[in-house]
Amino acid sequence: MDHLQAIRAFARVVETGGFSRAAESLQMPNATLSKSIQFLEKHLGVKLFERSTRRVSVTSDGAAYYERTKHLLAELDDVEATLGRARANPRGRLRVDIGGSTASGLLIPALPDFCARYPDIQLQLGVTDRTVDVIGENIDCAIRSTADDGALISRKIGSLAWATCASPAYLARYGVPAHPQQILDDGFPVAGYFSAQSGVIQPLHFLDDGKPLEIHPHCNVMVNESNAHLAAALAGIGIVHTLDFMVRAAVERGDLVVILDAWRPKPLDIYISYAPSRQLSTKVRVFADWVTQLYERIQNPSTLGTGGMH
Repeated sequence: MDHLQAIRAFARVVETGGFSRAAESLQMPNATLSKSIQFLEKHLGVKLFERSTRRVSVTSDGAAYYERTKHLLAELDDVEATLGRARANPRGRLRVDIGGSTASGLLIPALPDFCARYPDIQLQLGVTDRTVDVIGENIDCAIRSTADDGALISRKIGSLAWATCASPAYLARYGVPAHPQQILDDGFPVAGYFSAQSGVIQPLHFLDDGKPLEIHPHCNVMVNESNAHLAAALAGIGIVHTLDFMVRAAVERGDLVVILDAWRPKPLDIYISYAPSRQLSTKVRVFADWVTQLYERIQNPSTLGTGGMH
């Protein structure tokens, strides 16, 4: 039995909370993973997991063993990925999870630069607007707008401006609200955005004399995906409140018009988040540095080159 494989299998069971999910993430049969755990328990002379018909829980010995081995596994992965190469040229698979609008509007158009710099990294993008389980799904890092998961290391990489827009046809039909409160008071149609997880409709955020103002409009049409939200605005369904980069090109073409700009809220902070076991990974580090530079260019559009974002 491969001792190292057994340790990796053990770590994935701890991280995913179950044998089936661990086997799936490692792309190995459940029986093989179970034999690896049995081998490791026999080798160590301790019980690593308590098993029942409903759940698997790590023992105190297992938890202590995981804490000692997770950093060693991460360091070993990093050493193997850079063996015989300069550390500036890491290689291997890098799984990054990111929201749909950020993927299509920001990251993917800039990827030729990343691929040219790091040709030996195979970038696997998980594109979803749901909040992923970074540790449980074996994801190297995720780009998100919150840093509230205490199990992850989160680093701010930039901020994104907001914009409130509507199509020219919509404005010709309904007029232009003079104040955010008028959206609610006068019943301006809004194309809403609701959380795919909770179903909650996101409010419209503004600043009124420096004070935060939230508008909770009635929405006849709501979507839970960012590109669909943009499509709803272009179709004239309603006012949309979204990130500026999503609508910038449509505004420049004249397909959308920015409204209520004087009440624009503070920018949204963006973070890159990863498990503590990934902090030694060269792949994660170079991607984090690169995406931070990308967001700096997005915040300062005049610095964008021909290969940058528009």
